[in-house]
Amino acid sequence: MAELFDKQAEIYLDARPTYPADWYSKLASLTTRHALAWDVGTGNGQAAVGVAEHYDRVIATDVSEAQLRCAMRHPKVTYRRVLQSIPDDDLVSLIGGEGSVDLITVAQAVHWFNLPRFYSVASRLLRKPGGVIALWCYNDIEVTPEFDAMLKGFHDTTLPYWDPNVRHVFSGYKDLPFPFRSVGMGREGEPVPMDIPKVLSFEGLVGMLRSWSAVVTARDRGVDLLSEEVVKGLEEAWGGPDVVRPIIYKALMLAGAP
Repeated sequence: MAELFDKQAEIYLDARPTYPADWYSKLASLTTRHALAWDVGTGNGQAAVGVAEHYDRVIATDVSEAQLRCAMRHPKVTYRRVLQSIPDDDLVSLIGGEGSVDLITVAQAVHWFNLPRFYSVASRLLRKPGGVIALWCYNDIEVTPEFDAMLKGFHDTTLPYWDPNVRHVFSGYKDLPFPFRSVGMGREGEPVPMDIPKVLSFEGLVGMLRSWSAVVTARDRGVDLLSEEVVKGLEEAWGGPDVVRPIIYKALMLAGAP
């Protein structure tokens, strides 16, 4: 899995939506202290940097060395590469020890994890009481009816190339196990819908599509899902190569306490 995201690290950095600042404010209001946060599967570090505006220190981890090389820098954020083979006890010690973490965040990544193992480690790390874990994903964009229909047609062509774990994203985390007590921002089976507004160029849109793991996997298998013909069709539905549009990323969040 790390190798897959190593291949797309640079375009991933530029293509993804920016999570709204008020998300971090809401999450910070749920924790009793603001000393330490852990951003897991940090990727480009966007969530870690957002969390750092409210916490004294953020440990941001990822299995991908390439992603971490591209990550945003911030004086309160410490990036660490953590291999999947690290023992649980070592991981707990690395992050800060039992009951040391006020907020755990996982942005667009938890569906790749060994969930029972991750939840066990998270429960050990979270402060009790007062610690919170928050997971979120986005699984669709809204532009115009014409373009949305065209994009759905393209998305359908990618289905054979997605990792099975991505089914959780397609369902909006509604089928994702989440064994934590509700703190008013979703519960298992009932994630909270959240919108992410963004202004996007057509070039930015194509960059986002090229960063999809299914598109990367298909290309590695000799299949170009984003052929010149496909890009031309998307461009026409978008309104032209130079058009910049307001769009909405459709996101969902689960937050809870141990």
